[in-house]
Parts: sequence; structure tokens; C-alpha cells
Amino acid sequence: MNENVKRRDFFKNSLRATLALGLGGIATFAMRKLSSRNTVWQIDPEKCVQCEQCSTRCVLDLSAVKAVHAHDMCGHCDLCGGYHRPDAKAQDTAAENQLCPTRAIKRTFVEDPYFSYTIIEEKCIACAKCVKGCAAFGNSSLYLQVRHDRCLNCNECAIAKACPAAAFRRVPSDQPYLLKSKQAATWHAKM
Repeated sequence: MNENVKRRDFFKNSLRATLALGLGGIATFAMRKLSSRNTVWQIDPEKCVQCEQCSTRCVLDLSAVKAVHAHDMCGHCDLCGGYHRPDAKAQDTAAENQLCPTRAIKRTFVEDPYFSYTIIEEKCIACAKCVKGCAAFGNSSLYLQVRHDRCLNCNECAIAKACPAAAFRRVPSDQPYLLKSKQAATWHAKM
């Protein structure tokens, strides 16, 4: 009789321990899920190496990552490294002179010699060619950011996994954008 009681207690205690571990695992999963709701994926513009993974690794057909233009950092140059191909024959808006394969940057004359450059998000595929050109021949006023109105906020971002520079990270959802250093300083000064 003592052996049956011991065996019964053993099974009862084992069942309790298994239930406790299971509930602990569920609680941990729920806490992770809850904490991921308070954060979103974003690209650190200081770490991004313009590898072009953002255009192909997003789970969406058209990437949630888009080029962003920090207008206050831009020199509004006639010869824009983010707009013109390095080997452009002329400094005009002809397609063969543009760096962007989808013509997602609109160039508008302001006054001699200044131009305004606007990103047309619907056309941007996040190939980062404009960002790379702006960094090489300009002042890096173009950079990539995850657009949260498009992003699914996957728990494990496919682009983040593929990013060779580890430029993707979770940021608080109430401050979802990481600005360039000079842009951030200007933006915070206005606040």
C-alpha cells in the first residue's frame, strides 16, 4: 500500500511540475509577444551599408523599407549623387541620367543652382542606390527607414536576419524612426 501511495504522489507531483513548466513557458511567450507590441523594427542609418537586402528580403512584395530624404541636411545641389548616375551625360531629368531604377526621386527646380528632391514612396523599392550615391558624392541626406504604415511588424524580420551590418533593431513604438545625427539634432532643437 505504501508503494502505491508513493507512486501516486510521484505521478501527481510530476504532473504538477509539468503543468507549472508549461504555464511558465506560455507566460514567457506572452510577455515576449506583449513587449514586441511596444516596439517596432527600424534601421539605424548610421549602421546601414546599403547592401540592397531591403529590396529583396522583405516578406511583402514591395518592401516596407523606403528611402527618406533629410531636407535640412541636403545641399539641394544641381549635381546630386543620389539622383544622377555617376556617368551621367547631362545633369537633367532624362531617365538615362537618373540613378534610381524606378524613377522614385522627383527633382524640382528651386532657383539657380538649387533643386529640391522628393522621394515618391509608391515607386521606391528600397534598393539603396540613391542612399549609396548620396553617401559617396554628397552629404548623406538620403537614408533608408522602415515605414510602419506598410510594415507587418513581424516578430522576426526577414530583412533584419539578412542584414550584414546588423542595422535593424527594435525601437519603442512611440519613437519609431531613427534619424541621421545632424537631422536628429535639428529635430530635437525644434521640440
